[in-house]
Amino acid sequence: MNVVMPKPLRALLVAVDLGDRSAPLAPEFAEFAALARATGVEIVAEMIQKLPHVDPVTLFGSGKAREFAERAKELDVDVLMVFNDLRPRQRTNLEKIVPLPIVDRTMLILDIFAQHARSREGQLQVELAQLRYRQSNLIGSAAALSRLGGGVGTRGPGETKLETDRRKIAARVTLLQRQLEEVRKQRATRRSGGGRDPFVALVGYTNVGKSSLLNRLAGSGGNAAFVADQPFATLDPTLRRVYIGDGRSIRLADTVGFITALPKELVNAFRATLEELDAADVLLHVVDASNPDWPRQRASVETILSELNLAEKPTLLVCNKVDRLDAAARAALPADAIRVSATANDGIDDLRAAIIACLDALQPA
Repeated sequence: MNVVMPKPLRALLVAVDLGDRSAPLAPEFAEFAALARATGVEIVAEMIQKLPHVDPVTLFGSGKAREFAERAKELDVDVLMVFNDLRPRQRTNLEKIVPLPIVDRTMLILDIFAQHARSREGQLQVELAQLRYRQSNLIGSAAALSRLGGGVGTRGPGETKLETDRRKIAARVTLLQRQLEEVRKQRATRRSGGGRDPFVALVGYTNVGKSSLLNRLAGSGGNAAFVADQPFATLDPTLRRVYIGDGRSIRLADTVGFITALPKELVNAFRATLEELDAADVLLHVVDASNPDWPRQRASVETILSELNLAEKPTLLVCNKVDRLDAAARAALPADAIRVSATANDGIDDLRAAIIACLDALQPA
């Protein structure tokens, strides 16, 4: 019996470029396209509208919106994916011109998190983020997502609750917050039960190789953390006891990856997980040195850490994937960076030594 696989949704990607950004739009828009592909959609075209400021009515302006509608019809598009976040009024007005489901960046990221939430804790956190987003976007989004059915932007717990009134959503949010508070207490108990070993946490942009590095340091074998070459492959924090030499061990935690302008709903929902960072003695900030865009990604992570009041936490910069660099590119990396390759087992002893030196420096004189 032949199984007919459903065709991927055909997407038109659009964005407003205000031209006043501190960094070019291109890298973030390319990242947005990669996120869209991670949900399984087929990108058939991309369109960028340059404006001095966003249009308060439709984000793009009615003329450009009509152009989107014509292009989408011409290309037989299933969904309009918008790089910028839409306000409820803008979404409603845009839907009147472009008769398609409309998914903005926050909805896209929430969808990816919903796909990758495997544990009960991860599912609770994603559902809470989705409901908080819907609380502030009840007007205009329900019609679009209901038309989209089981596609991007509608996955995960609570997807059938789009037309639930605010009172019921608020009640569900309260329940999830209570359940996640229990998760927070349980996590704190597990951390305190780890003995006197120092606590070190991996942090970094999504898909920079944090889980691979944890596996390399821990020698996890059959207990290896899940690794995949895709954004937000792992949401659930992983904790391992790691021997770092000189008769010493640490507790090493892998945490959820970050992204530029991580939606506030996700930051709030994942606070129980992010408390791993607050409890850490040392952070290992991992970057993908083979990605030319890594300085921007590093700055994005540092911004989020600052928002979480973690900017002053002792931190080691770990440049991963240096096996993909030539000698000149390696030499151009920051002088204080530890150069490693988790997959090639390069520089791992240097990283262990750097962790020991950092922990020793924290000891009182």
